[in-house]
Amino acid sequence: MTTYITPGLVALDVDLGADKTDVIRNLAERVVSQGRATDAAGLAADALAREEQGATGVPGGIAIPHCRSGAVTEATLAMSRLNPGVDFGAHDGPSDLVFFIAAPDGAHDEHLQMLSKLARSLMVPEFNDSLRAATTPEEIVAIVEKALEPEEAKPAAAAAAPAPADSGASTGPVIVAVTSCATGIAHTFMSADALTAKAKEMGIEFYVEPQGSSKVTPLDPAIIKRADAVIFANDVDVRDRGRFAGKPVVQSPVKRGIDHPDELLNEAVAAAKDPNAKRVPAADSSEASENNANESVGARIKRWLLTGVSYMIPFVAGGGLLIALGFLLGGYDIVSDGRNTDIILQNSLFNLPPDEATRSGLLVYLGAVASAIGQASMGFLVPALAGYIAYAIADRPGIAPGFVAGAVAGIMGAGFIGGIVGGLIAGGAAYWIGSWNVPRWMRGLMPVVIIPLVGSIIASGLMVILLGGPIAALTNGLNTWLTGLTGASAVLLGIILGTMMCFDLGGPVNKVAYAFAVAGLGAGSFDNQAPWMIMATVMAAGMVPPLAMALATTIAPRLFSPVEKENGRAAWLLGAAFISEGAIPFAAADPLRVIPASILGGAATGAITMATGVTSQAPHGGIFVFFAIGNLLWFVLAILIGTVISGLTVVALKKWVRKAPVDADVPAAASLQGEMAH
Repeated sequence: MTTYITPGLVALDVDLGADKTDVIRNLAERVVSQGRATDAAGLAADALAREEQGATGVPGGIAIPHCRSGAVTEATLAMSRLNPGVDFGAHDGPSDLVFFIAAPDGAHDEHLQMLSKLARSLMVPEFNDSLRAATTPEEIVAIVEKALEPEEAKPAAAAAAPAPADSGASTGPVIVAVTSCATGIAHTFMSADALTAKAKEMGIEFYVEPQGSSKVTPLDPAIIKRADAVIFANDVDVRDRGRFAGKPVVQSPVKRGIDHPDELLNEAVAAAKDPNAKRVPAADSSEASENNANESVGARIKRWLLTGVSYMIPFVAGGGLLIALGFLLGGYDIVSDGRNTDIILQNSLFNLPPDEATRSGLLVYLGAVASAIGQASMGFLVPALAGYIAYAIADRPGIAPGFVAGAVAGIMGAGFIGGIVGGLIAGGAAYWIGSWNVPRWMRGLMPVVIIPLVGSIIASGLMVILLGGPIAALTNGLNTWLTGLTGASAVLLGIILGTMMCFDLGGPVNKVAYAFAVAGLGAGSFDNQAPWMIMATVMAAGMVPPLAMALATTIAPRLFSPVEKENGRAAWLLGAAFISEGAIPFAAADPLRVIPASILGGAATGAITMATGVTSQAPHGGIFVFFAIGNLLWFVLAILIGTVISGLTVVALKKWVRKAPVDADVPAAASLQGEMAH
């Protein structure tokens, strides 16, 4: 059996800090010190990002912080018995038993099953009692390894599942459930086990499908058919949700299944008896996190829009780079008046166009091909945006109405604003139609005929008859305003965009600024370069944070831990390629100094690029798409100036706040403890 835990990964009766951030960082350092991960800061950042999605504390004084991370080289369990306990968000108070589950990004199914088995063991009181009674790390390791033994090696135990469906043991309602969490390692299975145990205690016939990262065993269709109600306790999308169409449904975050399984089961029993209870739509029309009852309307809209943008970006990235390559090969007039289309239709590799003064016929032909393909890709910008906004709202049935509404927005000249509006309407219409309680014979027609047809009529009809004209006027006004930006107005816009790009380093605010730039990229031209200026500003500002952290670790290495210095060396390349996330390990470890410093430099860079008219026809790539950058010298200078400002600022802030520098010879664990002490 693979060794997941060793005595060196166990700390008993220790004080690891005042909050869960301190505990997670300390455990990450312990994992690295045992040679099972390469980057403590990156591992801690991944685990803390998982914490932001939902608390990992569970009843009984237990916490299971966990993540999958590229920093992990071997699936690992690190355990601490804390004194005093620390709040991990459990409703019954602080946690004193903390298991840190660290899985590699590409963890094998066997590893994920073992890690999940540990999480399930933590739901057994006797297991936790033995952990609290242990006196040595070796004893802890033995207890955990016994819990992870293959099932055939253990004595036969009473099954926790309810009686088989055909046994006749239960005369009450039949309840089925699906549980799933963001990482699919811990909460997925703990919620399933807590619900199963409580259902057995309450005498409810109950079946559950944990949709974890390891192999998923689907519920028997015969059991689903018999079910009177379904519980979706999940933080991510329910796979193959349409199997449960028409069933009364109770939706909840996955952790509620751990904290309050009795409440969920009682709600499901009540829903089974209520003819007006909410039911699973016939067409799988719901996005995953919409099942979270606590999600606000604003959060849903933001998620829908960012989903559309995330699916749109590959079209724009590929198309934009191809058009830029076409300009490089065929000249900047290659797309004028459809010239590239004429060239590829009238010529071939064996019938090249005539040579020109500055380039051969082969280059002209290849430039025409690249730019034509790029323009075709860019043509999907608005339809893809609208289609996948609708997908985020209504899942697969929303895609067709959304794409059609986006295409109609393009016909009406409504641009990306029209795409957003059309996608929201199409998704809402598809979701509404999917919620209709139709006869069983019609359910199969809903996702492939009725929803696309009626949804397209509603969304596209509204765009043509009512909304397209006003939105087109608004879009034209916006383009006119952007085109007329000069002087102080342009500089102010650059400052705002630069600040947004550096505010959360790849988070929602950063994505909003990037989406704004990318969505307008297709409207750029040599007569209207404002969209290209915005794209250059966003890209340049986004390069500053990782480059600044690389600079800071180079000029003041004593202020950074060995792991941070290693990250700093990698950040040079990440920053040059416009990967803002290269600064995240630094921001996660020291947000109050790194984020403000990044914003200062990013805002300065944004102001300079807008003031000097720098343009970018490529949506990504950083310095490596230099051929698509207009006014390249000022682009480079703006980035250098912002990098120096941010780098010197973060060094100054670290010197002012720290009482003593971190010496390069101090071990990583001591460095982290010094950081926490200050």
